[in-house]
Amino acid sequence: MSQGFVADVGGTNIRLARVTESGVADIKKYMCEEFASIDMAIAQYFSDMPHVSFGEGCIAIACPVLGDQVEMTNHSWAFSQNALRSQLKLDALFVINDFTAVAHSLPVLSSDQVIQIGEGTATEKGNIAVFGPGTGLGVEHITMTDSGWQTLDGEGGHIDFAPVDETDIVVWRYLQSTFGRASAEEVMSGRGILNIYTALAKHADKPVAFQEPAQITDAALAGACEISAAALTQFCRIMGSFAGNLALNMATTGGIFIGGGIANRFPDFIHNSDFRARFEAKGQMKHYVKDIPTYLIAEPDHGLLGAAAFLNQNTAS
Repeated sequence: MSQGFVADVGGTNIRLARVTESGVADIKKYMCEEFASIDMAIAQYFSDMPHVSFGEGCIAIACPVLGDQVEMTNHSWAFSQNALRSQLKLDALFVINDFTAVAHSLPVLSSDQVIQIGEGTATEKGNIAVFGPGTGLGVEHITMTDSGWQTLDGEGGHIDFAPVDETDIVVWRYLQSTFGRASAEEVMSGRGILNIYTALAKHADKPVAFQEPAQITDAALAGACEISAAALTQFCRIMGSFAGNLALNMATTGGIFIGGGIANRFPDFIHNSDFRARFEAKGQMKHYVKDIPTYLIAEPDHGLLGAAAFLNQNTAS
């Protein structure tokens, strides 16, 4: 009997796994640069799993998926979905955006795969949102329909940054003068941490000592730099306000989740920050969001789990 596989494809690595009834297994990671094309990488996984026959698959990939032809923006791989399905001799193949996969992982994550920040209780099958500060800022909503979970795609990471307090205004002015526009991605990403730090340093007439986000984060966590600590504190506050806005946008009673490659590096700092206070600071609408839970995704394989959930939903008989 044939089985399903899933792949999580980024600009550097491709991670593959076999789909099981409870999630995924036999996870393997390969360097994208070692293969001239994606079909060669997947064929390598099939070769490394000689006792398994694969009949269907789902690929979550870090680029837009708008039609049959898929072209990665941060790697050279490009392919036709139909041709790839034929090359791999599959009965079914789905190719989805990587954040679509992240969204589909949320309903299947267990309590030990997330870290709750603050109070609140999720409503079963309630609307869910996820945002992920990383190289950029990904945003996705997911809602339950008659045919199962459905993602609502968009470019929420590129909305305007809305300042809430005086420190936010300092950051907003720096972004506006430097880039001509202050977007959410310019404060909630790796370069966003650097932007916040630079804005605060210049405002305090202090030297801009760091040029890398990791340097700022490390200095803040070590208590070695006052400006760095202030920058990371403000980063958490801004995330809280943004998360609260997502909750208001779509009544996300199923919760707000934080993914991406940055926030899970300092969960204790976020937990002890003003993140949740800013999430609930919605004036007369505080009552609307105060019971909505917020979570940090702690499961490193959530992209593969989401791709598996998508595959299972779309191949269920």
